[in-house]
Amino acid sequence: MFKSVAMCSFAIALGITAWLLPIRGEQATAQSGAPHILVVEYYIVPEEIDKYLTAVKELGAASVKEAGFRQQYITISQNDPNHVLLFEAWDSAAAHTAHVATDHFKKYQATTGNMIAKRNVRTFSSVVMLSP
Repeated sequence: MFKSVAMCSFAIALGITAWLLPIRGEQATAQSGAPHILVVEYYIVPEEIDKYLTAVKELGAASVKEAGFRQQYITISQNDPNHVLLFEAWDSAAAHTAHVATDHFKKYQATTGNMIAKRNVRTFSSVVMLSP
């Protein structure tokens, strides 16, 4: 009998705890202010694509640790393997400005400068960001 009461009490406590914890989507919407969004397209010199992808992945791995970082996607066109698109979300323009001043971003620029044939940077303001 005591085991049944203890298990029932544990189950109730676990249920209440789960109910009080925020849902993943609620955490995303609870962040203050609209994020600063960048869409950056790169056309990479074909012989340099593997080196470029290594460098941009290193940059991304360091960027996720920065204050103000929200999200980044590194993608490649299905029609052109040398066309890379980055989607970045930062808490603010100031957070992105701080990112550009980091040593790891400066290293990325120095490493990839000759690998990039063309670059197009576009900045957006988010209306809504949805995720499951």
